[in-house]
Amino acid sequence: MPRKPDEPVRLTRIYTRGGDAGETSLGDGSRVSKLDRRIVAYGMVDELNSQLGVVLAGDLPDNLRAPLAQIQNELFDLGSDLSVPFTSADDRLRVTQPLVDRLEALCDEHNAALPELKSFILPGGSTAAAQMHVARTVCRRAELAAREADAMHGINPLVPVYLNRLSDLLFILARAANALAGVDEPLWKPGGGG
Repeated sequence: MPRKPDEPVRLTRIYTRGGDAGETSLGDGSRVSKLDRRIVAYGMVDELNSQLGVVLAGDLPDNLRAPLAQIQNELFDLGSDLSVPFTSADDRLRVTQPLVDRLEALCDEHNAALPELKSFILPGGSTAAAQMHVARTVCRRAELAAREADAMHGINPLVPVYLNRLSDLLFILARAANALAGVDEPLWKPGGGG
């Protein structure tokens, strides 16, 4: 039975044995080492998406839940972008400037309600905030992996920009989660806080 237009993949069997020798396929069908920096980068994006799944599985206000649910889908799009060799004039699914702009708008919207920062914040506070800080640090690693992939192979230049902006948003949303939960932000105290 052929796939429906709204069915991006149809997987009837999860294992293929095709990667047992240390190679995998890119989205265009070409075979590369699993150590290829593009594979590493979209693996880290997958880890980030899983961390966001943990955040979304917990207790989270709706105004934080909705953008994170949309971002999870966008991260699949971003992984797809990384998995297909980049050319500037193709018609593949790519990260675009409007996606980056939307993250910036979310940053501005959620940051507007927060108090000015007068110290660095330690990861923690509420469970949701702590989980978002974990996602934020995974996002930073994914951005660095994307930059390495770009240096070696050339990728869509908006991929690392999107990840950079997303890590900013996750920091802001972690602060918002603490504020909405009525939890004081744990602040850095130079010299160990003693």
